[in-house]
Amino acid sequence: MTVPLIEQFGPLARDYDVLLCDVWGVVHNGVAAFPQACEALARFRRDGGTVILITNAPRAGASVQRILDRLAVPHDVCDAITSSGDVTHGIVEARLSERVFHLGPQRDHSVFSGLEVMFAPAESADYVVCTGPFDDSETPDDYRDLLAALRARSQFMICANPDIVVERGDELIYCAGAIADAYVAIGGEVLYCGKPYAPIYEAALAKAAALRGKPTPLDRVLAIGDSVRTDLKGAASFGLDCLFVVSGLHADDAGGHGAPDLAGLNATFAAAGVAPKAIMRRLVW
Repeated sequence: MTVPLIEQFGPLARDYDVLLCDVWGVVHNGVAAFPQACEALARFRRDGGTVILITNAPRAGASVQRILDRLAVPHDVCDAITSSGDVTHGIVEARLSERVFHLGPQRDHSVFSGLEVMFAPAESADYVVCTGPFDDSETPDDYRDLLAALRARSQFMICANPDIVVERGDELIYCAGAIADAYVAIGGEVLYCGKPYAPIYEAALAKAAALRGKPTPLDRVLAIGDSVRTDLKGAASFGLDCLFVVSGLHADDAGGHGAPDLAGLNATFAAAGVAPKAIMRRLVW
């Protein structure tokens, strides 16, 4: 089946009451907000819909909101935010009697906010929370020795961001998912929070139900995202339709932002065994 390319979101939006919208790659690119995408989400809300931003950011939703503010994303784009950091926070809260090694930058420390966590070095911790590389310039190869040492101690890892890479302007930055996958490749045990796994969708839909006063049937919920691995596969696994927005993550398959290569994209979807409801170059009402 060939997935259609649509130019306007408005006609499709009428079929849905709730949007679970990805953030990085759809609403902004890590450098600046996408005004047309922001307006499309705000318009959906003005027409009575509910928008939950659903992100694999390894930090609390309140911290994500501060980032959106810095990027000039208007507050009217969403009703609430659900992050993989929020899911991770809940898991850590249930393990407060254990010592944790935080593998990630200081900026992600909000994932532990409000918790009396016992931190420890890698060699003495009971488990690991990975929020990404310590430095954005690093790759999974830089962690080969550390991961081998963790594996030697059979350390359990919580991955607070299943993304492999994100787009920052024209640059691709490695995320926690890349390090976690490298750990799995050598036999490590990893619990992935965030998309494409069910807990983050359950949390987002619970927020939507609280806001709307009742649960929304899954056929009235649309996921929007730019990643086959996380957004598209996650939506399909949860029984949701997905609108796929072309971005730098799949630029090679799509033929660039300006003129998507539908044959290349459909080949990518076929190889992944999933297909979106429709494709857009960018989210525009």
